[in-house]
Amino acid sequence: MTTNTSSFAKALWPGVYAWYGKEYTEYPVQWDKLFDKSTSTRAWEEDVGVSGFGLARVKPEGSSIEYDTEKQAFTTRYVHVVYALGFVITREVFDDDLYDIVGQRKAQGLAFSMRQTKEIVAANVYNRAFTSGYTFGDGVTLCNSAHPNIAGGTWSNVLSTAADLSEAALEQAFIDIAGFTNDRGLLIHVSPKQLIVHRNDDFEAHKIMETEYEVGTANNTKNVVRGRFPAGIVVSQFLTDSDAWFIRTDVKQGMKYFERRADSFDMDNDWDNENAKFKASGRYCFGNTDPRAIFGSAGA
Repeated sequence: MTTNTSSFAKALWPGVYAWYGKEYTEYPVQWDKLFDKSTSTRAWEEDVGVSGFGLARVKPEGSSIEYDTEKQAFTTRYVHVVYALGFVITREVFDDDLYDIVGQRKAQGLAFSMRQTKEIVAANVYNRAFTSGYTFGDGVTLCNSAHPNIAGGTWSNVLSTAADLSEAALEQAFIDIAGFTNDRGLLIHVSPKQLIVHRNDDFEAHKIMETEYEVGTANNTKNVVRGRFPAGIVVSQFLTDSDAWFIRTDVKQGMKYFERRADSFDMDNDWDNENAKFKASGRYCFGNTDPRAIFGSAGA
């Protein structure tokens, strides 16, 4: 995979007006809007849940108080993965390149690949939210109608009937989120924070969230979902399901990014053959601790 003079023959001769294929504009960073960042100093990190207490009981006069207990709930482990890429070029092509296309621009391309890799790895947590086999601490998929409780029973963070993005679907999602409970079935105050959609839903999402009255009707009825996402709308270019959509809530310990080692770039020379080696690597992981931090629909 070594790049030599035959790989970039035109770079050794004058007369090339422009080189293309590398200087495309990138999308702004998106993964940092989909996850909360933490740093790590270990090979892996673990988040452990606590079940909490149940409701208080009636204590008849003269009788003893009933005692409850908390216990450890589900454990989520974040195992850091190394992502790396590099390239090798010969001393000759490095020396004779008239346009600096082989060295500097290939290094820029390497940085682009690293950034794109992180975006895809991050988005895949959402892309696999409904896919069996991709599970988290409680043993089920990220968005599921049967998340188990340690204390017994299940709860859901999906619409009872999957639906495409619409005003009505969002209204139902808000109602469902307002009914979230903790592991012991006690109501907790959870609010929608951010809407995440595929690029195909870009215009529909903004119509819904920025229109004063009901969208697509002649009714003089107030649009009640308008302004309900304090963190706004994220249109992800890396979601693969065109009609899936998600709501991030204000639940803490939710969608997490652990950075064990930031992306770094380095180069060195091979003593024997004088080839130049360029490399980039980073170590990190994305995941979820508390699925109450997300609500989703796979679309109709």
